[in-house]
Amino acid sequence: MKLKTRMMTKRNLLTMAMIMLAATPAFAQGGATAISNAASDIRDYWDPIKLILKAVGGLVGFIGGLRVYNKWTNGDQDVNKEILGYGGAMIFLIVVPEFVTAFFA
Repeated sequence: MKLKTRMMTKRNLLTMAMIMLAATPAFAQGGATAISNAASDIRDYWDPIKLILKAVGGLVGFIGGLRVYNKWTNGDQDVNKEILGYGGAMIFLIVVPEFVTAFFA
């Protein structure tokens, strides 16, 4: 009786594995379509997002310039750190959208 049960279990496992392998391409096609649709949606929304990021970069640059000027006129010693911090943030916010545009183009 044990031998028959083992044979049935192996046959059931083999049948289940065959069904899963047969269904895999259908799932893969749906996933490829979903990724393609997501990339298309990102392309549609990217131009307004890029404009907002550039505006935020300009605002960060303006505020950073005011802070640097304030520290410079007050004679603070860490003006260079302030310039590097705000300059790096501004460059990051302006350059990253261009790289993302090149990636999704």
